[in-house]
Amino acid sequence: MQLDGFTDRVAIVTGGAGGIGRKVAERMLELGARVAVTDARASDVPDCLNVQMDVTDEGDVRAGIDRIVSELGTPAILVQAAGIFRVEPFEETTAASWNLSIAVNLTGAFHVAHAVLPHMRAAGYGRVVALGSSAGITGGSKSTAAYGASKAGVMALSKAIATEYAPYGITSNALAPSLIETEMVSNIADLVTKVPVGRLGQPGEVADLIAYLCSEHAGFITGAVVDINGGFLIH
Repeated sequence: MQLDGFTDRVAIVTGGAGGIGRKVAERMLELGARVAVTDARASDVPDCLNVQMDVTDEGDVRAGIDRIVSELGTPAILVQAAGIFRVEPFEETTAASWNLSIAVNLTGAFHVAHAVLPHMRAAGYGRVVALGSSAGITGGSKSTAAYGASKAGVMALSKAIATEYAPYGITSNALAPSLIETEMVSNIADLVTKVPVGRLGQPGEVADLIAYLCSEHAGFITGAVVDINGGFLIH
């Protein structure tokens, strides 16, 4: 099926320098969107507007979104892929480490959505997808308390946005991926033995699901948290 709803529309992908975010940006380009990639590090995704932006800094986010609107136009699609992942035993998790996870994964998503949603509301259309995590549902299979808590918050934030912005033609959904083959999960890849399909997920598979949720075909899907984990959470 050819996905509709991307041609000449502006898509913003946070955390797009690598991993899942980069695959999402590439998929959006293939579908005809005008894509802005933001990341805390300098990114070089071809054919995209690359914006270096620290999601933990509200002023930096406002400036970055203003630049995107000025150079590309009103955003119609927002994919929140910026995040950090740390494996730390709970008693070894310092307040500083906890605060950083919350700042990047949760408060950063708030800053970006807060800057983008008024543009979507004024346009009467929007698709918002946030990357949560299965750890936000289970607490995590390893020592990931801060990460799990932050991702649970992201998924709750996504539902809150869905409720408040549905009257304006905006959908908001979250994904709860687990064990996707990226640098982020290289230190827990041994958990692949617990995945019923017998392998790690691929970033492209996540990008395809995100693309569907961002398409015009998904207009009746909002407030959902969609699992993509190869059966990892089957009970």
